[in-house]
Amino acid sequence: MTNTISGLLRAAAERSVPVVRGIADDRLGDATPCTEYDVRHLVDHLFQVVVNFRRLAAKKDTDFSTAPDRVGHGDWREEFAAETEALVEAWAAPGADQGTTGAMNMPAGLVGRMALGDLAVHAWDLARATGQKEYTPDPVVVREVLTAFAELAPTARRMGVFGEEYPLPDGGAGASDLDRLLALTGRDPEWRPA
Repeated sequence: MTNTISGLLRAAAERSVPVVRGIADDRLGDATPCTEYDVRHLVDHLFQVVVNFRRLAAKKDTDFSTAPDRVGHGDWREEFAAETEALVEAWAAPGADQGTTGAMNMPAGLVGRMALGDLAVHAWDLARATGQKEYTPDPVVVREVLTAFAELAPTARRMGVFGEEYPLPDGGAGASDLDRLLALTGRDPEWRPA
């Protein structure tokens, strides 16, 4: 795997798409580590993320104001796989990771890493919520996202996108990169369904 945005997104997708495919219909109402979302609404949010970040790769404007209502309609699991593949391809286009992107007016490379983080971290949320213990994001993806999110965290907290950093035991000494990433975004790495 190369550390291009598209290569990183492909690595994240290879582990995230099976999580979405593995969600049983009877788990859609379950709680997730994202307290504002149950499983259904978190998958819809992830659809929103994938579609909008694909548009940002093409330097187009986006609308994050409303999440789509995709879950429960048609073959939404395979639609998610197709949308995720389109995201990877969009970031592979020449120039996608250059300059600034869309109305966000942020460096495209950083925006691509935001997409990467959403895909990897929300897949963890969904895996935890639905008992898919085998999910672990690619370690290279985790390191890239941890670096990007460390830069974004203060702004993300002010905007209400991240919660306050979760306190890790011993100040995080000896914690894995994944645990540090989850804590940075306000998640308890030991979260389990009630």
